[in-house]
Amino acid sequence: MITRDDVYQKVTTILVDLFEIDPDIISEDALLYNDLDIDSIDAVDLVIELKSYTGKKIAPDDFKSVRTVGDIVNAVYELLGDCP
Repeated sequence: MITRDDVYQKVTTILVDLFEIDPDIISEDALLYNDLDIDSIDAVDLVIELKSYTGKKIAPDDFKSVRTVGDIVNAVYELLGDCP
């Protein structure tokens, strides 16, 4: 069973690998746009990576309210919780 911490570790890995973000500045409270310089184009790439990780279709509306790394973790963990 995947834990919330597993999801956090995966999201952190994606952010580091995909956007070359320093892992030391990534935290649950880090703001995607302000702290991590993730723009809307990057957000699309992130959703594609998360889709690959979860194996589920992710609607853009599911991520409209996402502002922090913790928000991503919560959304992905919830998606994975729907797994059979």
